[in-house]
Amino acid sequence: MKSIVVFCGSSSGVDPKFSEEANALGHTIAEQGIQLVYGGAKIGIMGKVADGALKNKGKVIGVIPDFLKLREVFHTGLTELIVTENMHERKLKMYELSDGVITLPGGYGTLEELFEIITWGQLGLHQKPIGILNVNGFYDQLLAMLSHMVDQGFLKAANYEMLLVDNTIDGLLEQMREYRPEPVPKWIKKEQT
Repeated sequence: MKSIVVFCGSSSGVDPKFSEEANALGHTIAEQGIQLVYGGAKIGIMGKVADGALKNKGKVIGVIPDFLKLREVFHTGLTELIVTENMHERKLKMYELSDGVITLPGGYGTLEELFEIITWGQLGLHQKPIGILNVNGFYDQLLAMLSHMVDQGFLKAANYEMLLVDNTIDGLLEQMREYRPEPVPKWIKKEQT
């Protein structure tokens, strides 16, 4: 992997570990010579992941829609800042610039980005590794819900397993390097469940 996009919150959350791990992830990505692509903000854990990479002399590309740039939340110290017309264009650009995806804690926007990219993978539109860095169990309940979707026949087990999860940065990056997608048909049929 030469480039990883990180989806994460523009807030810091209540647990200081979120910011610490975001910073450590940016540091590790840069240390391994991987380019960081992210949402371009200087605030929240978005800013922390960028700062972690920049402090370790990493290349950091921010992608931000024009309306957010106008609110002056963009990071001014990036290697490159790409300004898009809207959120859809932003997601597409981040996808195009990356070889893999890591999701940190966040809110609606973070989940929307994660679910869109994993849906694209499920549909066979890409074969990039998609991971969750499950900081202090932040995503435990979401993962339980996804498992419930498998149990109820709305999600194939193979598609559930496309989502790589680890509590450690090194463990997640290792899973992503070893990821080999299996071609599976998207549509679930009764005889397949």
